[in-house]
Amino acid sequence: MQSNIKQLHEQVKAGDFLALARSITIVENELDGYRSLLLHLHESHHARVVGVTGPPGAGKSTIVNALLHHWLKENKKIAVIAVDPSSPFNYGALLGDRIRMSEYYTNPNIFIRSLATRGALGGLSAKIIEITDVVKEAPFDLILVETVGVGQSEVEIAGLADCTIVALVPEAGDEVQTLKAGIMEIANIFVVNKADRDDAEGLYRNLRILAHEKGNGTGEIPVIKTIATENKGIDELAEEIIIFLGTQKDLPEKRLHLMTEKSWQLIQAQRMKNIDHNKLKQELAVAIKKDDFNLYAFTNDFLMNSQIKE
Repeated sequence: MQSNIKQLHEQVKAGDFLALARSITIVENELDGYRSLLLHLHESHHARVVGVTGPPGAGKSTIVNALLHHWLKENKKIAVIAVDPSSPFNYGALLGDRIRMSEYYTNPNIFIRSLATRGALGGLSAKIIEITDVVKEAPFDLILVETVGVGQSEVEIAGLADCTIVALVPEAGDEVQTLKAGIMEIANIFVVNKADRDDAEGLYRNLRILAHEKGNGTGEIPVIKTIATENKGIDELAEEIIIFLGTQKDLPEKRLHLMTEKSWQLIQAQRMKNIDHNKLKQELAVAIKKDDFNLYAFTNDFLMNSQIKE
């Protein structure tokens, strides 16, 4: 298994899309060898990650599609990780928006993978960090991560991406004040999509005001008007993305926060690996009947008896 994983990793680094797809499946589903695969990762190609988020209906998939069209003309190699809401009926992802990307599925410079959130908060899949790290091993120039929307854990996409785009549409104009706290913290670039609709100019002006307030002399957050279905404004958006990526040299605080939280989760999982949930339930069922039962004392004793390695 170890040799197979090493070979698979080398194939990913060489740009083998089938090997990359298989590696993602192994990590996403924690199949045999997934821990070994993760230990082989070194981000050897250093692809930059661009997050695209925003409320449902903002046209995120169309924007991603338009950016692919733009960067393909520059012969860039791009991966798309599209996180979809899990269907309550078949527990898979709702992949309707991927249809408009169908022209790129056979393109040798484009790799597209859809993931289901499987109940994770923040618009991201529970394994998104590991999967993104796997994709970084392949020789891509850019990795686009499209999220379900701005959820409860916005810091996830802000920490994961080197540049975060927040897409809004004119109909969201009345929501800007309520969204202010969340989106102002995560946005590196604002996009007013479907800018040919009524109220687009009002939303644009409001975002410019908010961007100016946030700037505090350190440079305003760019606000770009697009009509993604017609590729209008996409050249300007792509240029702003590249400019922003060129200015980022130090590890952002949000990235450090996300990595710290992920490491904490991994440590917890490692320390809990000897815990048998069924045994815990059985022993608790007996102990709870005792007159002097104390949950915290019981838990301490159970942990000691389980001989968790420090």
